[in-house]
Amino acid sequence: MANSAQAKKRARQNVKARKHNASLRSMVRTYLKRTLAAIGTNDYAVATEAYKTLVPVIDRMADKGIIHKNKAARHKSRLNAQVKALAN
Repeated sequence: MANSAQAKKRARQNVKARKHNASLRSMVRTYLKRTLAAIGTNDYAVATEAYKTLVPVIDRMADKGIIHKNKAARHKSRLNAQVKALAN
């Protein structure tokens, strides 16, 4: 348990930040699920739109450090490949 006033305040701030970061991570997962569902419909137009809405979200979260930049790149690369495969 925190003893000093400074440590108590940092503990409070960490709780608040953890909740905020969890919310942002959840949002990324929601967009990922929407994109995967769109890819699952085998409709290229819908999947492309879902992917286009996902990319800026992933990039923002990687910039903020919510998800690692390599994880962001991996998701974008794999989903883009799946979307392009629907075009054929």
